[in-house]
Amino acid sequence: MATLREDIKSQSDWIVKAFAADGFKLDYSIDSIIEVDRFFAVNMKNGVPKKGGRLYGKGFGPILFSIGSYVGETIIKNVKGADWVTDESDPNAEINVLLKLPNDGQIWPIQKVIKRFKNGSEDAIYPYVHLVTKEFTNLPFKEEFWAVTAGTDKSEQTKPWWKIW
Repeated sequence: MATLREDIKSQSDWIVKAFAADGFKLDYSIDSIIEVDRFFAVNMKNGVPKKGGRLYGKGFGPILFSIGSYVGETIIKNVKGADWVTDESDPNAEINVLLKLPNDGQIWPIQKVIKRFKNGSEDAIYPYVHLVTKEFTNLPFKEEFWAVTAGTDKSEQTKPWWKIW
Protein backbone atom coordinates (compact mmCIF):
# COMPACT_ATOMS: atom_id res chain seq x y z
CA MET A 1 0.00 0.00 0.00
CA ALA A 2 1.35 3.42 -0.98
CA THR A 3 2.00 6.13 1.58
CA LEU A 4 0.06 9.38 1.44
CA ARG A 5 3.17 11.18 0.17
CA GLU A 6 3.45 8.65 -2.67
CA ASP A 7 -0.25 9.06 -3.46
CA ILE A 8 0.13 12.84 -3.55
CA LYS A 9 3.05 12.62 -5.97
CA SER A 10 1.39 10.07 -8.27
CA GLN A 11 -1.95 11.91 -8.29
CA SER A 12 -0.20 15.20 -9.00
CA ASP A 13 1.55 13.66 -12.00
CA TRP A 14 -1.74 12.06 -13.11
CA ILE A 15 -3.66 15.36 -13.03
CA VAL A 16 -0.99 16.99 -15.22
CA LYS A 17 -1.70 14.35 -17.89
CA ALA A 18 -5.47 14.48 -17.39
CA PHE A 19 -5.55 18.28 -17.71
CA ALA A 20 -3.34 18.09 -20.84
CA ALA A 21 -5.96 15.86 -22.48
CA ASP A 22 -8.42 18.77 -22.09
CA GLY A 23 -5.98 21.46 -23.25
CA PHE A 24 -4.91 22.75 -19.82
CA LYS A 25 -1.13 23.12 -19.41
CA LEU A 26 0.22 22.32 -15.96
CA ASP A 27 4.00 22.62 -15.65
CA TYR A 28 4.54 22.99 -11.88
CA SER A 29 5.06 26.74 -12.16
CA ILE A 30 3.16 29.10 -9.86
CA ASP A 31 1.63 30.72 -12.95
CA SER A 32 0.23 27.36 -14.07
CA ILE A 33 -2.14 27.49 -11.09
CA ILE A 34 -4.18 29.87 -13.27
CA GLU A 35 -5.00 26.79 -15.34
CA VAL A 36 -6.53 25.19 -12.24
CA ASP A 37 -8.91 28.14 -11.89
CA ARG A 38 -9.63 27.99 -15.62
CA PHE A 39 -10.48 24.29 -15.24
CA PHE A 40 -13.06 25.15 -12.58
CA ALA A 41 -14.46 28.00 -14.70
CA VAL A 42 -14.88 25.64 -17.66
CA ASN A 43 -16.38 22.77 -15.65
CA MET A 44 -18.64 24.65 -13.22
CA LYS A 45 -21.69 26.85 -13.70
CA ASN A 46 -23.82 28.54 -11.06
CA GLY A 47 -21.87 26.76 -8.31
CA VAL A 48 -22.47 23.24 -9.61
CA PRO A 49 -20.59 20.97 -11.98
CA LYS A 50 -21.67 21.35 -15.61
CA LYS A 51 -23.48 18.36 -17.04
CA GLY A 52 -20.97 16.32 -19.01
CA GLY A 53 -18.02 18.20 -17.45
CA ARG A 54 -15.08 16.60 -15.66
CA LEU A 55 -16.61 17.25 -12.22
CA TYR A 56 -20.12 16.05 -13.05
CA GLY A 57 -21.43 13.05 -11.12
CA LYS A 58 -20.37 11.45 -7.88
CA GLY A 59 -16.73 10.60 -8.62
CA PHE A 60 -15.16 14.04 -8.30
CA GLY A 61 -13.46 13.51 -4.89
CA PRO A 62 -10.35 11.86 -6.32
CA ILE A 63 -10.11 14.62 -8.94
CA LEU A 64 -10.19 17.30 -6.24
CA PHE A 65 -7.53 15.39 -4.27
CA SER A 66 -5.37 15.20 -7.40
CA ILE A 67 -5.76 18.92 -8.10
CA GLY A 68 -4.90 19.74 -4.46
CA SER A 69 -1.88 17.45 -4.72
CA TYR A 70 -0.74 19.35 -7.81
CA VAL A 71 -1.17 22.69 -6.04
CA GLY A 72 0.93 21.50 -3.09
CA GLU A 73 3.59 19.89 -5.26
CA THR A 74 3.83 23.11 -7.28
CA ILE A 75 4.45 25.09 -4.11
CA ILE A 76 7.10 22.58 -2.99
CA LYS A 77 8.89 22.85 -6.35
CA ASN A 78 8.92 26.66 -6.15
CA VAL A 79 9.49 27.30 -2.44
CA LYS A 80 12.72 25.85 -1.09
CA GLY A 81 12.04 24.17 2.24
CA ALA A 82 8.29 23.68 1.80
CA ASP A 83 7.18 20.13 2.58
CA TRP A 84 4.12 17.99 3.22
CA VAL A 85 3.22 17.04 6.77
CA THR A 86 1.21 13.81 6.76
CA ASP A 87 -0.45 11.72 9.43
CA GLU A 88 -1.07 8.20 8.16
CA SER A 89 -3.16 7.40 11.26
CA ASP A 90 -5.71 10.15 10.50
CA PRO A 91 -8.78 8.61 8.81
CA ASN A 92 -9.19 11.90 6.89
CA ALA A 93 -5.49 12.26 6.08
CA GLU A 94 -6.16 12.95 2.39
CA ILE A 95 -8.12 16.07 3.35
CA ASN A 96 -6.13 17.12 6.42
CA VAL A 97 -2.66 16.85 4.90
CA LEU A 98 -0.87 20.16 5.26
CA LEU A 99 2.06 21.90 3.69
CA LYS A 100 4.60 23.56 5.96
CA LEU A 101 6.35 26.63 4.57
CA PRO A 102 9.90 27.74 5.50
CA ASN A 103 8.50 30.67 7.50
CA ASP A 104 6.60 28.14 9.69
CA GLY A 105 3.34 28.96 7.91
CA GLN A 106 0.98 26.09 7.28
CA ILE A 107 -1.48 25.71 4.43
CA TRP A 108 -3.92 23.02 3.34
CA PRO A 109 -3.90 22.87 -0.48
CA ILE A 110 -6.42 20.04 -0.77
CA GLN A 111 -8.88 21.81 1.53
CA LYS A 112 -8.41 24.99 -0.55
CA VAL A 113 -9.32 23.09 -3.72
CA ILE A 114 -12.42 21.70 -2.01
CA LYS A 115 -13.39 25.26 -1.02
CA ARG A 116 -12.89 26.37 -4.64
CA PHE A 117 -15.24 23.61 -5.75
CA LYS A 118 -17.87 24.46 -3.11
CA ASN A 119 -17.67 28.27 -3.12
CA GLY A 120 -16.77 29.11 -6.70
CA SER A 121 -14.42 31.82 -7.87
CA GLU A 122 -14.54 33.66 -4.54
CA ASP A 123 -12.13 30.94 -3.37
CA ALA A 124 -9.90 31.04 -6.46
CA ILE A 125 -6.67 29.10 -6.18
CA TYR A 126 -4.14 31.28 -8.03
CA PRO A 127 -4.49 34.44 -5.88
CA TYR A 128 -4.16 32.27 -2.76
CA VAL A 129 -1.05 30.47 -4.01
CA HIS A 130 0.49 33.72 -5.21
CA LEU A 131 -0.09 35.32 -1.80
CA VAL A 132 1.40 32.47 0.24
CA THR A 133 4.44 32.09 -2.03
CA LYS A 134 5.30 35.64 -3.05
CA GLU A 135 7.78 36.24 -0.21
CA PHE A 136 9.73 33.20 -1.44
CA THR A 137 9.39 33.61 -5.20
CA ASN A 138 9.08 37.38 -5.76
CA LEU A 139 6.90 36.60 -8.78
CA PRO A 140 4.56 39.33 -10.01
CA PHE A 141 0.83 38.64 -9.96
CA LYS A 142 -0.28 37.57 -13.45
CA GLU A 143 -3.07 39.89 -14.50
CA GLU A 144 -4.28 37.31 -17.03
CA PHE A 145 -5.86 35.53 -14.06
CA TRP A 146 -8.67 38.10 -14.19
CA ALA A 147 -9.55 37.05 -17.74
CA VAL A 148 -10.05 33.49 -16.48
CA THR A 149 -12.59 34.58 -13.90
CA ALA A 150 -14.09 37.48 -15.88
CA GLY A 151 -16.41 35.13 -17.74
CA THR A 152 -17.48 33.41 -14.55
CA ASP A 153 -21.18 33.81 -13.98
CA LYS A 154 -21.67 35.94 -10.86
CA SER A 155 -24.45 33.58 -9.76
CA GLU A 156 -21.71 30.95 -9.31
CA GLN A 157 -21.00 32.50 -5.95
CA THR A 158 -22.93 30.54 -3.37
CA LYS A 159 -22.95 33.07 -0.52
CA PRO A 160 -25.51 35.87 -0.73
CA TRP A 161 -23.82 39.27 -0.59
CA TRP A 162 -25.30 40.02 2.83
CA LYS A 163 -23.54 36.99 4.36
CA ILE A 164 -20.04 38.04 3.36
CA TRP A 165 -19.45 40.03 6.54
